[in-house]
Amino acid sequence: MLRLVFHAAVIALSTFVFGTLAILLLILVPTGDPLLWLARPWARTITFACGVKVIVTGAEKIPAGTACILLCNHQSNFDILALVQSLPGQYRILAKRVLFFIPVFGWAIWLAGCIPVDRSRRENAIRSIGRAAEKVRGGRSILIFGEGTRSEDGSLQPLKKGGFHLALQSGAPIVPISISGSRAVLPKGSPYIRPGRIDLVISDPIATSGRALAAMDELMREVASALRAGLAAAET
Repeated sequence: MLRLVFHAAVIALSTFVFGTLAILLLILVPTGDPLLWLARPWARTITFACGVKVIVTGAEKIPAGTACILLCNHQSNFDILALVQSLPGQYRILAKRVLFFIPVFGWAIWLAGCIPVDRSRRENAIRSIGRAAEKVRGGRSILIFGEGTRSEDGSLQPLKKGGFHLALQSGAPIVPISISGSRAVLPKGSPYIRPGRIDLVISDPIATSGRALAAMDELMREVASALRAGLAAAET
């Protein structure tokens, strides 16, 4: 119980401090870039306090200076902490609409230009994908959880089509990122954070430029195969 209280206090305090600073900087620097400047130390503070180590393999595969779709599997709420502290460069997140209503955290990601998506309303989801595609064509990478929700058992769930529509609309390459170990740190539905290790395995970019919409199923299979290979590599 003491550990639960300590973790909750660290998360609340660090989110308030770094989030407030981010909001102030985002007002002064409206490019949105200050979010990640402060999100990285925010994430490192929480993972360190919780005894969680993040190991990254293949970060050099993320193309420098090229907008891409960073497409990840999703095992835990700790995934975003592992990603934010580990991924280089600037990018924005396509995230569930409900996250934007969280005080401080939600305000900061909204000011930074992250994009809310409401999957319960198809028209709104389509508009969100269109907005994200505009950002990618403007040179900004987008991070998306390809399954749409956290996996119950840690295995890769069927990928949603939204991220692939985004890739094909923008012509940006997809960089598959396999996340392993985060479910053991914080399982879905549990309030208890356990010390542990999270592995991020970044695969080679998969080109989408010139592919027709009819090729989406093949593209989805390629990305799913890369994600599974990354998960298997993390377990060896």
